[in-house]
Amino acid sequence: MPIEFTLNRQPVTAADDKADMPLLWFVREDLRLKGTKFGCGIGQCGACTVLANGNAVRSCVMRLADAKGMSITTIEGLASDERRLHPVQEAWIEIDVPQCGYCQSGQILSAVALLARTPNPTDADIDAAMTNICRCGTYLRIRKAVKAAALLNRTSKL
Repeated sequence: MPIEFTLNRQPVTAADDKADMPLLWFVREDLRLKGTKFGCGIGQCGACTVLANGNAVRSCVMRLADAKGMSITTIEGLASDERRLHPVQEAWIEIDVPQCGYCQSGQILSAVALLARTPNPTDADIDAAMTNICRCGTYLRIRKAVKAAALLNRTSKL
């Protein structure tokens, strides 16, 4: 039985012999979407974070079979179209968050999930939700960008 799910608003079908493959490798190798990064391989660093039904998940430890019927979003599918970035992406650019950039797709998707459930997060909310590791230590800029994105979300909905 094939594994069917939605990836970046597009239907995807995978052969059932790939059921135990980590979602990360299916996305990167089979679908050639390279924005989701491999970091630790044990679900700790967050470089591989994607959204699964709106929740931030570590794709390196999520089996492809577990994506069945889900809506998965990678960094490539976050923007609603090619002309408009997601407010979190806009804030990341405005605040100049990345240094090396390796962890940023996972950081951005974690921030999107946080803002979906906590539209006006405190520093403590951000610190609790943003568990991704940034080797460059841009945590203060990440926090500032999350707050800027929250403000963008609120003002764009007026």
